[in-house]
Amino acid sequence: MAKKLIILGGNPETGVLVEIAVSMGIHTIVVDPNPQAPAKRNATESFEIDGFDVESIVALAKEKEVDGVLVGVADILVKPYREICTQLGLPCYATEKTVEAFCSKDGYKKYCSDHGVQDIPGIYLTKNDSITKPKGLKLPLMVKPVDSGGGVGMKICFDEEDYKSTVERALKFSKKGVVLVEKYMDENCDDMSAYYTFKDGIPYLSATFDRTLTRKQGDSSPIALGTVYPSKYTKSFLEKVHPKLSELFKSTEVRTGVINIQFFVEDKEFYSYDPGFRLQGEAPHIHLEHINGFDHRKMLINFALTGIFGDDHFTQQNDVMMRGKVACSVWVLLKAGKIASIKGLDAVKSHKNVHFVVERFVQGDEVLNEWVGTERQVLYRIYTDADSIYEINQTVEDIKNTLKITDSHGNDMVVEWLKPWNEKDYIF
Repeated sequence: MAKKLIILGGNPETGVLVEIAVSMGIHTIVVDPNPQAPAKRNATESFEIDGFDVESIVALAKEKEVDGVLVGVADILVKPYREICTQLGLPCYATEKTVEAFCSKDGYKKYCSDHGVQDIPGIYLTKNDSITKPKGLKLPLMVKPVDSGGGVGMKICFDEEDYKSTVERALKFSKKGVVLVEKYMDENCDDMSAYYTFKDGIPYLSATFDRTLTRKQGDSSPIALGTVYPSKYTKSFLEKVHPKLSELFKSTEVRTGVINIQFFVEDKEFYSYDPGFRLQGEAPHIHLEHINGFDHRKMLINFALTGIFGDDHFTQQNDVMMRGKVACSVWVLLKAGKIASIKGLDAVKSHKNVHFVVERFVQGDEVLNEWVGTERQVLYRIYTDADSIYEINQTVEDIKNTLKITDSHGNDMVVEWLKPWNEKDYIF
């Protein structure tokens, strides 16, 4: 009899996790309030229950006699995921302290302060505070709810009037009623991430990658155009930041799971922000499965059902330098509008260096104005790898010249294409 697994969340990225579970012969139950949630398409069963409705999900799990529960690609659902697993006595990778440290921006700043990890200078405001520009911080400022993800509710403010209205709006996106006001890290900063695997209480650095962001969308939150692995900062990161982060992780009593932590790098200083204690929208696991041979999705699914995370080969397979390969994810961002035509997708999929494509929209779908500046405007994430950064740049150029997406007026819908990586930075 097939094992039964509840997966929390219904976004397209979680949909890929559902497909893996189904391919493993697992009876997969997706819980999401949206009846049209993409992750429900391939699920064995689905239910319109809010991921925060712990009581109803626990009741469903008992009724269906499920063997495990797992959160998908959604930060905000990690806390209820832990509560559900605790009530059911099922395996859960989240501890009370990891929820405190990694599932809200204010909790993370406290843990960073306690362990000497530099974060972005900033302050917190609640609905009871006077909304005035914080002393010691100059405009422009980044305003973000402390407990939302994917760019939702975030905005860059260039003047005081805009700042005040943005704080009021951002407070509405926060369940806690708290916003974080930070120094705006501009285009002169580099952006990199560190992706860890926790196995048996040990943090293994599994991947590092650099991101290029679009700055062409006014005051909305910058969204990635693409990533490259390994990061040009890997050696420096291992020396300066990894030891401190390892102590931070230890204090949370984490033993199992995956986490991605982003950093701005300015004048050789790493500024930590935005931890994601779950599978990522960027999906480094796709590159890791393809190049290093282990799949975090299968590892997490097996853990949810058995309490065992990964096998004895993991430590030999884990290689942050990607076995000498260079990997790149190309994000295709769309402007607001209705998608009338998509050309070249099959040719991109058959490119010798493309090994996976996450598809979020199809022809006829509409990208709404309010999605601009969030990851909801992503059409595709295209996963590539090659033996050199030169070949990666050639592959990106091939994708750019092949894919054509137009709206009902024949206008090009792509916001901006990923530019070539500086080859001198990625010769290790």
